[in-house]
This record gives sequence, structure tokens and C-alpha cells, in this order.
Amino acid sequence: MAEINTATTSNKPGVRRSKKLSTRVDLTPMVDLGFLLITFFIFTTTMSDPRATKLVMPDDTKPVDVDIKVPISAALTVLPLEGNKIFYYHGTLEEAMAAGNYGVTSYAVKDGIGQIIRDKQVAMDKAKPGSRKDLTLMIKPHSESNYQNVVDVLDEVQINGLKHYALMEITPEEKDIIKQKAGGL
Repeated sequence: MAEINTATTSNKPGVRRSKKLSTRVDLTPMVDLGFLLITFFIFTTTMSDPRATKLVMPDDTKPVDVDIKVPISAALTVLPLEGNKIFYYHGTLEEAMAAGNYGVTSYAVKDGIGQIIRDKQVAMDKAKPGSRKDLTLMIKPHSESNYQNVVDVLDEVQINGLKHYALMEITPEEKDIIKQKAGGL
């Protein structure tokens, strides 16, 4: 509570002094209010649950020799490399090298692998409306890449709503191309 203290003045004849008022503010209720607000916000905030990406892997006990046919126009292959780089190409490796449909990118928000995926989805929709859901992302981690690189690519799969993706082994031809084009891993 606030209180006002009045100072005593001397009663000397002929000297007039004005009364000096002193104010003092008690901040104890403000501390209580601060703790009440902190408690309120702690109890009313929603705690976020940890989320995990669902990864469906085939059964290794029964090998299946069935090849899944993916249209070349709907194929995008990404190869996570060391140093947080990604080598990518559209369609088959041979056609991509001949047509120049390949590149090296990063995990950046702007102009990273997410933007490459979105650009591919837009191009597929322009060619045939509604075909964006047919995009298949093939993820082939290089031996020098780390686990976080694969998780980052899988995060982009979730962010961009890709329904079809696969984790695959990198081929020797792709390793050779990476040595030539992506800086020689």
C-alpha cells in the first residue's frame, strides 16, 4: 500500500516552512501479482508433444524382387553428402546429366532442398493438374553423410506432404558423378 508521511515542522516564530510530504510505495503486492501471472501462464500453456516421423520399412526376412515403376517425370533423387550439401537430380541419372537437370544445394529454408521439392511439385501440377501427389522422392545417403542429414531430408518430406519416398543405397555410377560434379567426395 502507498502511504504519505508528513514531516514535522519547527514552531519557531517568524520562520515559515512548507510541509514536505514523503511518499513510499510498497511493492510487495506487485511481487505477488508477478508470481500469480507466472503460475497462470505455466498452467495454461500447451505442452508440445515430441513427434516422430513414421518410417515404414519393408520386411527384411522375406526379400522381394518387385520393382516399383515410377514415371520419370515424377522422380526426384536426393543424395545427402557430407558438409550439409545435397546432390539432386530429376528423372534418371543419365537423362539428368545429359539435360542438366541436376544440382547441389543445402538444407537452407530459401533455395534449399525444400524449395527444389516445391518447384518440382509446381512443375508437375503445371504439366498435369493434380499430379503433385505422384512425386516420388528417392533418398540415397552417401557414406560420408550423417544421420542428421537423412532426418533433415525426411523432415522436408513431411513439410512438403510427399506421399511417396524411399530410402535406397547409392549406386557406383552416382558415386562417380558426385566425385565429378559435387566436389569430389
